[in-house]
Amino acid sequence: MSLSPEQQARIKIDRQLEAAGWQVQDREDMNLHAGRGVAVREFHLKTGFADYLLCVDGQAIGAVEAKKVGTTLSGVHHQSQKYS
Repeated sequence: MSLSPEQQARIKIDRQLEAAGWQVQDREDMNLHAGRGVAVREFHLKTGFADYLLCVDGQAIGAVEAKKVGTTLSGVHHQSQKYS
């Protein structure tokens, strides 16, 4: 069975986050104190879902949004503002 482009991207992003020292977790199984840096997939915020919520020492510090190659930062500015 072949993976969708979104599934392929998530695998790649997971690997990159793990290589950078983040512990990647599903939101259903999240433990924000499992390590110093935890990245939680598909985290529910008041304004929608962040592809990854980044937490350090149990505190949210940022969000990662996965977009297609070629998407400009100005193209996701509005979405990013909702997460701050």
